[in-house]
Amino acid sequence: MSLSIDLPPNDDAFLAHYSGATRVILIVGDPIAQVKSPAGVTALMRARGADAVCVPAHVAPDDLADWCAAIRCQRNVDGIIVTVPHKFAVLPLCDALTPRARSIGAVNILRRHAPSGGWLGDMCDGDGHVAGMRAAGAVLQGRRALLVGAGGAGSAIAHALVDAGVATLDLHEADAARREALADKLRRYAAGRAEPLRVGIGGLDPTGYDLVTNATPMGMTRGDPLPVDVTRLAASTFVSDVVTQPAIPPLIEAARARGCATLTGIGMFEAVRDRIVDFYLA
Repeated sequence: MSLSIDLPPNDDAFLAHYSGATRVILIVGDPIAQVKSPAGVTALMRARGADAVCVPAHVAPDDLADWCAAIRCQRNVDGIIVTVPHKFAVLPLCDALTPRARSIGAVNILRRHAPSGGWLGDMCDGDGHVAGMRAAGAVLQGRRALLVGAGGAGSAIAHALVDAGVATLDLHEADAARREALADKLRRYAAGRAEPLRVGIGGLDPTGYDLVTNATPMGMTRGDPLPVDVTRLAASTFVSDVVTQPAIPPLIEAARARGCATLTGIGMFEAVRDRIVDFYLA
């Protein structure tokens, strides 16, 4: 998923500092025409003093491995942002992985990895979501969380919630095998935590949860069912959603009507953009 960021680069200022010395960050997907983030990433990197530009690349799944091998030889490319459908397929093409990317099994950002010059892969979607939650007032440490969806987005957010210190994480996922596979990953990932993590099975009832997150596409299409029974949401529950279209998804609209603090998908991806730039400028 991607979104429009209101940070377009000033054309004159951009062109004045656009040369053969400009560093390149590619964003790869199939399709790619719908992606709006190159302008926002470029503007933020330049605002932080980097002579860099983010460029879209349309690459089909069958060509991904060959493309990555070729880009590895292009020495002015400092990194790759990965969007659908390549986040899982690009993982084995990395030379090194962060622990969370290895556990999640997916990557959305790559940068040059010394000394090989290959790629270090990370996944910051979940970290961005959690950062957005905190910016919107959510307290995560020691809280009880319900996560709907155990796919790519859900897996990334689940790992970030573990990193944030939630005490309980219940998973609501129609595919029981996928739910249990994620639960097993999370238990192994959390094994070194000072405080134990309880991973359980969730459902439609959000009663008793401090945090409720929808990590599914439910809400993108008119008539979609709500991911939880909103009539049982307490006003003290923080509700977040990954859906970016519509800008205010039905779950968020219903949660706000009940007095809940919320985070939209657009808010999440603004925070993801910040983490992408942090990754490349570290």
